[in-house]
Amino acid sequence: MTLERHPLEPFLPQEASILFLGSFPPPRARWSMEFFYPNFINDFWRVMGLLHFGDPRYFEIPGRKRFDRERIVPFCQAHGLAFFDTALQVRRLKDNASDAFLEILEPTDVGALLERMPGCRRIVTTGGKASEELQGILSAACGRDIPLPPVGTCVDLEAWGRALTWWRMPSTSRAYPLPLMQKAEAYRQLFPELPYSPPRSGM
Repeated sequence: MTLERHPLEPFLPQEASILFLGSFPPPRARWSMEFFYPNFINDFWRVMGLLHFGDPRYFEIPGRKRFDRERIVPFCQAHGLAFFDTALQVRRLKDNASDAFLEILEPTDVGALLERMPGCRRIVTTGGKASEELQGILSAACGRDIPLPPVGTCVDLEAWGRALTWWRMPSTSRAYPLPLMQKAEAYRQLFPELPYSPPRSGM
């Protein structure tokens, strides 16, 4: 069993309007870049590429099985996307990327993250473990039980002095049994201003 502190600083553009929260990064051996959702077999950046550019491979470095951080960071800054996770410290019960074997020892102070982003009104959890942890964090902040929204839906609430919408999205892990196109359809709800484009490649 391994104790780990979060290896990344929160990515919080001041003008961010959406905060994405996962559970915790995978072991570093599985990283393809120094940023959030670094595992090359995680489809988060393919979902973003598909929705925003009609190309699930838009954020990949061709031929290298790596995501292109130099393209991803400016994209997130331009679109007001912030990132962190629901845990600051975990005990990894097995040496893999599965949330099922993560024990959260220290949760993230989500309210402190939001203080740094005055215009952020939407929180998005990207998996089951993150959603369960945020449910507890929000319930404590609100002083009442916040319901766990079904996957692909949201709940409105007020916490830390602001109105918030919490979206619970399907995991972009390949282990989550949903095709990429269906995951993209769920995440598309976060970007109603975007026209939907079919992929330019056959994923």
